[in-house]
Amino acid sequence: MASPRLKYLSLGVLVFQTTSLVLTMRYSRTLQGDGPRYLASSAVVVAELMKIVACLLLVLKEHNYSLRALNSILRQEILHKPIDTLKLAVPSGIYTLQNNLLYVALSNLDAATYQVTYQLKILTTALFSVSMLGRRLGVYQWLSLLILMAGVALVQWPSETPGAKETEAPATGSQFVGVAAVLVACCSSGFAGVYFEKILKESKQSVWVRNIQLGLFGLVFGLLGMLAYDGERVSESGMFQGYNGITWTVVALQALGGLVIAAVIKYADNILKGFATSLSIILSTLISYFLLQDFDPTSVFFMGALLVIAATFLYGYEGKTAPNPSRA
Repeated sequence: MASPRLKYLSLGVLVFQTTSLVLTMRYSRTLQGDGPRYLASSAVVVAELMKIVACLLLVLKEHNYSLRALNSILRQEILHKPIDTLKLAVPSGIYTLQNNLLYVALSNLDAATYQVTYQLKILTTALFSVSMLGRRLGVYQWLSLLILMAGVALVQWPSETPGAKETEAPATGSQFVGVAAVLVACCSSGFAGVYFEKILKESKQSVWVRNIQLGLFGLVFGLLGMLAYDGERVSESGMFQGYNGITWTVVALQALGGLVIAAVIKYADNILKGFATSLSIILSTLISYFLLQDFDPTSVFFMGALLVIAATFLYGYEGKTAPNPSRA
């Protein structure tokens, strides 16, 4: 059983990573100055490559920086177990699709609509956890999911202040395309996350080795997607067109996100990951208000924040009281 300290440390890092990614990605896609915008498909590819390198370093560290041991592990776990390796192609392909869909969504929806709709992944994750892992959720946990959804919706509810819609609405884009992208991403996120959790918890293999396998497939799928959708632009200006410091920060945070989520799945579960992500939305909104000054908090916001906090404690309460109540 995972240490509670590791569980909550991984969740805390996930909150920080998700909050930072939302703020930097929003800035990089909407508030940067003149110049060509970086390719989302390219960012996905570079993030996968960074994740593979980071995982290789972590595996190397686990084996006292022995290159011979690293080579042996990679050959044994990847080349000599092709069936197990191929199983990772499913979640990897879905994650790659999901990452690209989120860029599509952010290009077509305002932040409030995107964030509220994307929280449907919490519900899809819970449903897939029940159906694929046989997990049983108690009454309090189902109730906490409903409260969480209501709370996040209230926190992200668009304000009715004059001019708010003109300020938040994207200059171009299709509302239908954006919503469709988010809905597909929610379903894919729930399924891929639970599928990967099932693989991790049914094997004794290192989580970092699993992420190398996941990243290799993700790199291949990402390259194919980049060539298919942005091949002409890549051939004309290269795959790093429009890159700057903010872009590299976004890519690095995306790569870190894959590792943090893997740790959360290993030490906690996907539903707790959803709660951590929801809390990060509240932090993103607060930081946007105090630093970017583009949000005016209302009583509805504070009501939603209280609901999210209450739902988090409600979910954790049942988890703590279920096992061995005689222990102090």
